[in-house]
Amino acid sequence: MGKHSMITAERPEDVPRLFVAYWNARRADRMAALFAEDADFVNVVGLWWENRQDIFAAHDYGLKVIFKDSTLKMGRLKVRHLTDDVAVVHVRMRLSGQTALAEKAGLRQTVFSFVVHRTGEGWLCVSAQNTDIVPGAETYIRTERGELVPADYRKM
Repeated sequence: MGKHSMITAERPEDVPRLFVAYWNARRADRMAALFAEDADFVNVVGLWWENRQDIFAAHDYGLKVIFKDSTLKMGRLKVRHLTDDVAVVHVRMRLSGQTALAEKAGLRQTVFSFVVHRTGEGWLCVSAQNTDIVPGAETYIRTERGELVPADYRKM
């Protein structure tokens, strides 16, 4: 298999399972191979990669620098079939061991959304988005200084 050759999954829910396994094995090449050549990936801060090579490059860097000692675990998983050949997979993730900048990094929780389609060989991801879960917040407010601050209007 080439460095970024396609890897297909047997079922839609296998895409996030393989993603997690390859993350924990530090195999950005295999993670990227779960994606179509022209796939999109939006990370937790809105960085948007628009092809398999860019998805590989971002995760290769991340797994060597930002997440080199991290562990990713899956939680609740839900598959919604839109057609026989297209599905949306949502999965909660827990990330521990992120490389700290100043103080020890705490546990992060996210929700991943994967849009997958069936190819002749199996299921392949065409779009993914990772969203941080911010406990006690409904949205963000951008301050005059440009900082995003979690906000909960229910506490007003």
